[in-house]
Amino acid sequence: MPSSTTTGTPTSTDEASLSHGLKQRHLSMIALGGVIGAGLFVGSGAGIAAAGPSIVIAYALSGLLVMLVMRMLGEMSAAYPSSGSFSAHAERAIGPWAGFTAGWSFWVLLCTAVGLEGIGAAKIVSGWLPGTPEWAWVALFMVVFCGTNLAAVKNFGEFEFWFAALKVGAITLFLVLGVLAILGILPGTDSPGTSHLTDFLPNGGEGLVIGLLASVFAYGGLETVTIAAAESENPVKGVASAVRTAMWRIALFYVGSMAVIVTLVPWDSKEVVEKGPYVAALDELGIPGAGQLMNVVVLVALLSAMNANIYGASRIAYSLVDRGQGPRVLGRISGGVPRIAVLASSVFGFLCVLLSYWRPNDVFSWLLNMIGAVILVVWIFIAVSQLRLRRRLEREAPEKLVVRMWAFPWLTWVALAGMAAVFVLMARQPDTRVQLYSTGGMTLALAAVGYAWQKARARQ
Repeated sequence: MPSSTTTGTPTSTDEASLSHGLKQRHLSMIALGGVIGAGLFVGSGAGIAAAGPSIVIAYALSGLLVMLVMRMLGEMSAAYPSSGSFSAHAERAIGPWAGFTAGWSFWVLLCTAVGLEGIGAAKIVSGWLPGTPEWAWVALFMVVFCGTNLAAVKNFGEFEFWFAALKVGAITLFLVLGVLAILGILPGTDSPGTSHLTDFLPNGGEGLVIGLLASVFAYGGLETVTIAAAESENPVKGVASAVRTAMWRIALFYVGSMAVIVTLVPWDSKEVVEKGPYVAALDELGIPGAGQLMNVVVLVALLSAMNANIYGASRIAYSLVDRGQGPRVLGRISGGVPRIAVLASSVFGFLCVLLSYWRPNDVFSWLLNMIGAVILVVWIFIAVSQLRLRRRLEREAPEKLVVRMWAFPWLTWVALAGMAAVFVLMARQPDTRVQLYSTGGMTLALAAVGYAWQKARARQ
């Protein structure tokens, strides 16, 4: 059990030094648009191809797990707002080694994701402008969003506000058009009825498992709102509002759009994977230019994710350093922004891009495998932390329980059982087994370093 001096409570230089430039409208839109990630637009096609119409069940099951995780994280973040989010909570609940492990593994995940999203965005733009090099577009995007995050945090908030507004508007319009087409009242289209849903489990249980694993990782990135809340005008209110509306947002945007897609488009259509499920569905409706318009939305989703991940990585790194768990230089604040941490996170992201060109078959693929299951590791730290902190809060500061986990502790244990089940399913699949082992190796290595650091600090 960590001593009271190492419970993860931020030092006097933490959020007091960060600016509080995010307004409530920024935080509300970040929470709303944060659930509409690049994984939903880009990665869901492979899940549909594997699971068929049962992808709706896969997204519903993984969505329930994510709702529980967000509720637990919201409870802790409302009680202890921190730019370190789950990393600071893990340190407070379990010990410094846990905060170190959760924080630095998530930092690697976010920085690598920045590189992946930059590559994806560059492919779209170079497709529109043939002959332009992809690396040049990646470099441009990196410079723009690094610059955005180096400036005042309100600039990040403004970018995300408009990115999120466009994503929310586009997917809402998609759902409206899709439902009208299914009902047979969209001009120029015939209702498919249930003709595409007859073979609900085309690839049996194995297909559903692959779809389930794909859907779990599509939800990654929801944690950013609890990181951003620490720099908002009213952190407690912001976290509480975001968490309480998470259920309908996940149900509408993820589960709802999957239901519309598999009803409109045959699950085994090649276009679902080649063009993406949203573009394929709009092409099926015969709406002129709708497919290209959706590509613009996908581009915005990728750029939004780049912006948010550079922000999240820099704040996680800053919080770790502020708690004595990283190079001090990363903790320097200038103008209310941890600018060295922003630069370091951006450089690592750009290095990932270079590795994808230089060593795509060994170093880069190894890096991708290493971060494959990090989000599940983070979720486990969140659940264990909530189990321990809830009892402490009830004894010491019950007034801080603005957001409460449902049916505590039973649903927390249900969530942990769900995470364990996902690990078992990953171990059964050859593709994900490698990710599981690679992530496990990185996590154990970070835990060993964190534990050694904790012991050394205790002897001082």
